[in-house]
Amino acid sequence: MSPFSSDADTLALTLAAIAHGAGARILERRAAGFTTRTKEDGSPCSDADLAAEAFIAAELARAFPHVRVISEESAEDPAPLGRDDAFFLVDPLDGTRDFVAGGSEFTVNIAAVVGSRPVAGVVHAPADGRFWLGGAAAYALTAPAGGPPPSRERLRPIRTRPAFRERLTALASARHGDARTDRFLAALAPHERRNASSAIKFCLVASGEADVYPRFGRTMQWDVAAGDALVSAAGGLVTAPDGTRLTYGDATDGFANGPFIAWGDPRLARDRELLAAATAQA
Repeated sequence: MSPFSSDADTLALTLAAIAHGAGARILERRAAGFTTRTKEDGSPCSDADLAAEAFIAAELARAFPHVRVISEESAEDPAPLGRDDAFFLVDPLDGTRDFVAGGSEFTVNIAAVVGSRPVAGVVHAPADGRFWLGGAAAYALTAPAGGPPPSRERLRPIRTRPAFRERLTALASARHGDARTDRFLAALAPHERRNASSAIKFCLVASGEADVYPRFGRTMQWDVAAGDALVSAAGGLVTAPDGTRLTYGDATDGFANGPFIAWGDPRLARDRELLAAATAQA
């Protein structure tokens, strides 16, 4: 049984309110000056990451005291998750490289997962106050730091768009390119290719501004779960290269993902030619 008594849209709004507070703390650290360190995997971690994570963990514990939180900067606990367990996946500051470089495309990602699949999620871009929520449906709104948190009255429904093979817009990572993704994009031959940082790429697919976002390089489950909730709620799919849906909660490789593709139009995920190109790169 799910520990979340509210409907998926209400749950997504609760997560958005928490992300709003975390985003404010990230911006406060940026304004005051922040420090960074390099983690064992070579990625940066700033004290803004840690401040946001501490805030999110405390707020989730207060609102959902019996639900486990798995977060990027504190995910060393290898305790296994059951197939039907409920838990949160949190990336308190996705796109730390962009944040450190002075960019604006870093995000706060929070997803609620039940039975290995996300049931609600939020992606928040603190720099400009944008939010994208996935619950029973998908929504966007703007709620800048220092102002009121996201509210139901300001939600704007969003949907993915129908895709046409000769007019595809594909997204790629601005800072994490890899050869397999490049080969798939070459086979896809999109009309337009755009680069973006962090989970913003999922948001562009969900809002009908792009059609496909492939990623064959290493990612972690907290990088993807909120975006999966969003794209799925907006009418799209996030799948492995063979077309199967992603699942979450497997800790055997430190909560790593395999390759994935976010499809705005589900018909693309069933296109045999595209699946053949995707599995050839896996």
